[in-house]
Amino acid sequence: MSESREGGLKVIRRGLSMSPSITDGLGLTMVLALISTAGGAIIPLVVRRAIDDGLAGGGGVDTDAIIRSVSIAAVVIVAIMVTGWWSKVRIFTSTERGLAELRISAFRHVHDLSTLTQNTQRRGALVSRVTSDVDQISQFLQFAGMMMITSVGQMLVALVVMAALSWQLTLVVMVAFVPLVLALRFFASAMSRAYDRVRASIADMLAVIAEPVVGAAVVRSYGVEDRTQERIDDAVRTNYRNNVRAQTITAGTFGSAIIVGGIANAAVLGVGLWLGMLDQLTMGTVVAFIFLVGLFTGPAQQATQVIADAQNAIASWRRVIELLETPADVVDPGSSGIRLPDGELDARFEQVEFAYPGGPPVLRDIEVAIPARQRVAVVGETGSGKTTFAKLLTRLMDPTHGQVLLSGVDISKVGFADLRRHVLMVPQEGFLFDATLGENLRYGRFEAGDEELEQAIAALGLADWYAGLPRGLDTPVGQRGESLSAGERQLVALVRSALADPDLLVLDEATSAVDPQTELRATRALDRLLAGRTSVTIAHRLSTAENADRVLVFDGGRLVEDGTHRELVSAGGVYARLHASWVAQASLDR
Repeated sequence: MSESREGGLKVIRRGLSMSPSITDGLGLTMVLALISTAGGAIIPLVVRRAIDDGLAGGGGVDTDAIIRSVSIAAVVIVAIMVTGWWSKVRIFTSTERGLAELRISAFRHVHDLSTLTQNTQRRGALVSRVTSDVDQISQFLQFAGMMMITSVGQMLVALVVMAALSWQLTLVVMVAFVPLVLALRFFASAMSRAYDRVRASIADMLAVIAEPVVGAAVVRSYGVEDRTQERIDDAVRTNYRNNVRAQTITAGTFGSAIIVGGIANAAVLGVGLWLGMLDQLTMGTVVAFIFLVGLFTGPAQQATQVIADAQNAIASWRRVIELLETPADVVDPGSSGIRLPDGELDARFEQVEFAYPGGPPVLRDIEVAIPARQRVAVVGETGSGKTTFAKLLTRLMDPTHGQVLLSGVDISKVGFADLRRHVLMVPQEGFLFDATLGENLRYGRFEAGDEELEQAIAALGLADWYAGLPRGLDTPVGQRGESLSAGERQLVALVRSALADPDLLVLDEATSAVDPQTELRATRALDRLLAGRTSVTIAHRLSTAENADRVLVFDGGRLVEDGTHRELVSAGGVYARLHASWVAQASLDR
């Protein structure tokens, strides 16, 4: 279904259904808003009475009548202030609560999506749906939405009072507004399309800006600042043009309402004076009617801004709904899932195939068993399928055919919480959060105390490295761990993995160059981490493959060789060629 073609009211209804807290107590809020609005229509009646009875009465100026009218007006104004304040507080509270729920739901759903689905989305665009799009909805609900409620109520009350005072002048006002009412449908459709483009261009702009911020070192290293700035400039200019186009339509709509309002006021004044000369209306009625026309035309003019905000919010709501309704292709069975047995885990692939949507298979006919406690190295050229193999083993993606079994249990039937307790994947670059070393280590086990963290560091033989840190566990690592070296970030990832204590560990071996001492530390820590565990390592180093119990060789999406290092070197096949290139590279490095 194409969300962009769905009607605005339907989008709003669906959006509200996803954030039920927004409508909590809405009935009372609307009553308060309408009381506040209705109070404004009483003022013209008080003015009419003061003029007709207090100033234009037959017995001269009636001071008591004027005082009574002013007293009534004062009471009404206080009531308007109290009910208006109360209704706004209620709408702000309920909308913020509901939109907080919406943000949380959207953010959680992003994490429920598979890495495959996430990789098809630009990170900045995903962030914009959870942040700026929801902000736009908030602005509409809290300001334009409240304005819509009060404006409709004010127009209805003003219309009823006008009709009670003079049906002739009421007819004049209605006729003046007919062209605007007919034109609003066209304006709303044009604004809907314009603000769809605005929200999309904001997402593109955020994505384009976010990339060079994260990759600032690469931009500087390759001297591509000008090219990067050009991409950003293009995105900003596109967003600028889309905003100008949308605001031009909004300004045209607002201008039309001002013109219609002016025509209505002029017509009422002319016809009212004519009826007054015919003694069909009193002076107080004519003055009160001019006030009422202002109460009627003001909301009509504000309606143009409400429509603009509504179309902007609807465009944002469409994008958030689209995100929430993106199917999670890797589905968590949750509490109904099968629990994995505690202790040693073995793994088996049975006739597994995998293909990216719309593409050819990248893994074909994978049939392999990995016994418990075995240390396996996976090797192959770039694009051979080894990383896909690792992602299927950790269920970051699901196979398109066949099944992956852990200790005889289909991995797709295991709840995520239980799966992550037993199986852990350590990516090539362990991501670190902008926090302290201790806080980053606790992502392995949140409840771990400082003493446990230090014990885990010592158990991996990293006590000497830890002793050199300026503030120990309180050492800040910086954004993405940039205060640490690449090698140190690898050490943190290994300690974090040790704290998680998985039964099956899958590693994408880091390829970044590190100093010899850090590499020695990492090798020693990795040996201790893998001891007694089933492990699968995507090997980029000669030593990893040589020290493994077993080597799986991938080529062109197939598992082409399977054996020990010695066996495969002697066989003279794909692995022998890879090994020879590693040896040659190692000799050049020396």
